[in-house]
Amino acid sequence: MNLLFIGDVVGQSGCDFLGQQLYKLKKEYDIDLTVVNGENSATGNGITPDSFEQLIRMGVDVVTTGNHCFRRKEIVSLYDNNDILLRPANYPDGVNGKGFVVLDLCPVKVAIVNLMGTVYLDSLDNPFVCIDRVLEQIDTPNIIVDFHAEATSEKKAMGFYLQGRATAVIGTHTHVQTADETILGGHTAYITDAGMVGPELSVLGVDSDLIIKKLKYHTPVKHTESSNPPFLNGVVISFDEKLGKSTNITRIISRK
Repeated sequence: MNLLFIGDVVGQSGCDFLGQQLYKLKKEYDIDLTVVNGENSATGNGITPDSFEQLIRMGVDVVTTGNHCFRRKEIVSLYDNNDILLRPANYPDGVNGKGFVVLDLCPVKVAIVNLMGTVYLDSLDNPFVCIDRVLEQIDTPNIIVDFHAEATSEKKAMGFYLQGRATAVIGTHTHVQTADETILGGHTAYITDAGMVGPELSVLGVDSDLIIKKLKYHTPVKHTESSNPPFLNGVVISFDEKLGKSTNITRIISRK
């Protein structure tokens, strides 16, 4: 099987550009399953019902999130009604939504797990302890993990921790695509960060002048999406669906 994983989609321009590129990418790489991190897909940060629906309409199969999953209050109830909209699994019990989904693609099952790091981020449940609990509930060897984390060390550690136990561990959150794609232990596809979809000449999708002002003067600024042309980052992972074993990971950078 071939999985297309798209890094953090930023704002309306990111959604629009993904919509323009997705069909071509799915055809070019013979994609069977598409997963997108959508936690920044709404204008002004977060995810809304509108941005979620836009991603689904264009052909996305599962939407993962991260530390901005509950940034917009209008999305909260949607987590309870959509198995394909995930929030990190290591949120406390009682929080809306689910941290993983097992897709029955007949006869193949593929699990998508959303997990969040705790180094420099919110103090959620320990992700290493949490993933052990999650794996006990999954009845397929095909396991794709979106590890939404700030620290590269934490991401690397999770990749090695799940070596041989997960089909893929894909880092998100930092919006900058890394060049360390590999197959760990001959089994688990890994990349520290898949990158983003949004304005290429920007600071994580935001107008660079605003971020420079914020960092230089330490004064609050309203984040405004950059008007520069967008690009798309992601990875294609090929895996043996009988064994849950990855055979190839290819980075993607797509521009107009």
